[in-house]
Parts: sequence; structure tokens; C-alpha cells
Amino acid sequence: MQPPGKAHRDGISIMQLTAMFPTEEAAETWFEEVRWGATSRHCAKCGSTNTYEVKRRKPQPYRCRSCKSYFSVRTGSALAETNLPLRTWLHAIYLYITSLKSVSSMKLHRDLGITQKTAWFLLHRLRTAWDGDPADLFTGPVEVDETYMGGKARNKSNHQRRQAKATGNEVAPKTAVVGAKDRCIRKVAARVVAAPNMAELLGLVTKTVGADAVVYTDEAKAYQGLPRSHGTVKHGAGEYVRGDVHTNGVESFWSMLKRAHMGTFHHLSPKHLHRYVAEFAGRHNVRNQDTIKQMQAVVAGTLGKRLMYAELVAKRLKL
Repeated sequence: MQPPGKAHRDGISIMQLTAMFPTEEAAETWFEEVRWGATSRHCAKCGSTNTYEVKRRKPQPYRCRSCKSYFSVRTGSALAETNLPLRTWLHAIYLYITSLKSVSSMKLHRDLGITQKTAWFLLHRLRTAWDGDPADLFTGPVEVDETYMGGKARNKSNHQRRQAKATGNEVAPKTAVVGAKDRCIRKVAARVVAAPNMAELLGLVTKTVGADAVVYTDEAKAYQGLPRSHGTVKHGAGEYVRGDVHTNGVESFWSMLKRAHMGTFHHLSPKHLHRYVAEFAGRHNVRNQDTIKQMQAVVAGTLGKRLMYAELVAKRLKL
């Protein structure tokens, strides 16, 4: 199969995708192969392989002889308890993973013929695929950097400006994001933090970077306590590269995240920002795989994840 896409990997066109999955049964077979393989179907609740197909397949086509529960390929994943056809999910995953700067819920609503509310919830369910820290620690060299996400003061409405002036908070609020990129394997880990202080930075480095890895950062004071071999580039003095010491790789990642912010989403609330940051880190980490492998990674990542709509719309800020 030839690209679209990078020349070293196989892409899939929308016409090819339609031909590959012309029916709901074809889509269901693909999801089952991704989850269970060709012959290892097991109960999504107790893990037993002693299962059988029931005569009346819908909505739960399988039953476990061990725990007597009914289940489907959706059970125990972020796709659980949804009435959307699996073929719709499959096309959503394709559009989601092949859009370089992601896809908005408005575009997905138009392309798939579903409501914008459903598309918004669907996309957040897919973003659960990227939750969690990297499976293996980065061995380096590793670049660590922080950025700030949020609107600009000049973009506030007149009402917001009057409120800000009355409270003395005329600077647009920003949310801090910290990231690390392994130059060798070219993978990224990133997280939203309450503040880019030493405790938060050490937490990211401890969970993502191996003890023997060389770390490169800018001259911010918060990085001075890193318990790693550490090189610093002085941005404040106009220095951006000194031999191998620079943070250009992780800054390139920030650039892609911010282009998506401006060009695709236009607004990212602090409440959900951690989901978008995780998405773009995960998207970056699978970008060199074939399109079908990327789609499989999304499906596999949603296993064991459960995101309730009530959690999404709750007022509580979750970092």
C-alpha cells in the first residue's frame, strides 16, 4: 500500500479505508483482532478464555462461562456503553490520527454526521489512549523544557477587560506545561503542572528520565537541582545552541501543540488541557508508524480506560 504520508511508512487514503471496512461486521472483526488477536478472545470482566458466542448477538454478542457475564469488544474500554456503530468509531479514529494538528469536534460532527456534543465526547474518549507515563525511562540525551498555554490579554472582550482591571489581574492567565524529549528514540513525555517549580520538574524527570541520562535545559533556576548530568543553554543571553547543548527538539514539539491550539481548537480550557497535551505527546510518539499501526495503538490505548461524560463537564479542575 502506497502513501499518502511520509515515504518510509504506509498511509491509507479515505477511499482505501472505505474499501477495507465496507460493513459494520468488517469493522467489528478489526476491533476484535486488535484487542484479542485471531484466536484469544477472553472475557473483558474476569479474563477467562472460556467464552462462547450467543445466538442473539446484540448488544452483547459473547458470554463468559466462568463469571456468566455478557460482553463485547467494547466492554472494559473507552468505547463502552455507546450506541455509535464501530464503523463510525473506526472512521473517527482514522480522521483523528491522520490529521497532523488533530481534528476539532465541529469538523468531526460534519464529516461523520453525528452531533457536535457526541463528537466532542468521542474525541475525549480517544484521548484516553495516551494517558500515563512512558513504559520505559528515557536514556538520553534528554531535553527538558516548559511552555505556557493560554490566551492573550488583547483578545479579551471589553467585559473581561473591565473585570480584569477591577481585580488588578490584567495579564491573561497561562497554564504551565513541562515536557521531556529523548533525542535518541525521539519520543516525548509532557504534563500540565500547577507551576514550573523544582518539585514539578523533578517529578517529571524522575518518572521519565533514567538515572544515567544527560539532561539539557535552559537556564531557569528550577532546573538547577536536577540530579542528573546536566547541560544548560542561556536563552536570556541570546544563546540557543552550544555544541550538543540545546532544547530545540522539545521546543519543536511545543510549536506543533500551539499550532493546533491556534489553527484547530482556537480555545483550550485549563480543565481539559492535560488531555490535549497527552494527545500530542502520544501522537508524536507514533508518528513514524504506518497509519493502520497508529490506529491500532489508539484502540489498544483505550483498553481499561473509562471516561464518563459527567467527569468531562464537572466544574472541578483536574491536572
